Amino acid sequence: MRVVSGIQPTGNLHLGNYLGAIRQWVAMQDAMRAGDQCLFFLADLHALSQPIVPADLAANTLGMAATLLACGIDPDRSILFNQARVPAHSELQWILGGTARMGWLSRMTQWKDKAGRQGDSQSTGLFTYPVLQAADVLLYKASHVPVGDDQKQHLELARDIAAKFNADYGVELFPLPEPFVSRAAPRIMSLRDGAAKMSKSDPSDASRINLIDADDLIAQKFRKARTDAPPLPGTPGELADRAEARNLVTIYAALADTTPAAVLAEFAGQGFGTFKPALADLAIAVLAPIRDELARRMADREAVAAVLAHGAERARTLA
Repeated sequence: MRVVSGIQPTGNLHLGNYLGAIRQWVAMQDAMRAGDQCLFFLADLHALSQPIVPADLAANTLGMAATLLACGIDPDRSILFNQARVPAHSELQWILGGTARMGWLSRMTQWKDKAGRQGDSQSTGLFTYPVLQAADVLLYKASHVPVGDDQKQHLELARDIAAKFNADYGVELFPLPEPFVSRAAPRIMSLRDGAAKMSKSDPSDASRINLIDADDLIAQKFRKARTDAPPLPGTPGELADRAEARNLVTIYAALADTTPAAVLAEFAGQGFGTFKPALADLAIAVLAPIRDELARRMADREAVAAVLAHGAERARTLA
């Protein structure tokens, strides 16, 4: 089993990143058996599909590597590196560009969402982004790729590209990677809008819990999180039309490593004046050690850079 996954180095990570992806990576790493491998990379080549400030990209790459280490990624058990240090990623993207089809790429939902009506003014990098994603996983003959709902279509494209390449050249070079969808990975929504995903790009910092937030700021953000008036019900089904309340219960359940049903059994009939402080205390208990470890890691940036350099050397050998 070989698991491959990446994340763009675009600034501070938030609670949604941690609960929806990074914690799952750590769990997969910890579950690996002898002979299995996990490769986790910082997608700094993908970042070039949009305008960037070089110094910011370099700083964000190092900072995100430190964050992954603080969250529990172990460079002795996983291969952690940044994409740009492994030229084979972009080399294979070019080769696979001869297999991928314009029609496939133009149907990608994320392309439609990001390009909108201004597609002609967007970079070709944004359009061919999914081909680089395919190269990222096919390069290492990944058996499994952790995906969220928003990336399932891109993994299907990677499988299509692999199958067509194998058929066109009469080889069995690329295995078709399987999606790894953890049922434990929740979809964390904005604290200000239960219909929108928690995002680093949201202009309101109050919409998210950043992993570097101080304890009092975490408590303040949960206290001001948007909710409705009724108390918490006894079952998850009764939250179907209460997006903001459902989101807070989901966050509590994920942080406590339990189920929304168990959370509601504990807090049924209680208002948010009771629930929000309890949620804040739980979040602080989970995130404060990560924040402290991140500060320790960032105090020795050379050590973090050395981890990336060593990981890239291992990745280049496989690539």
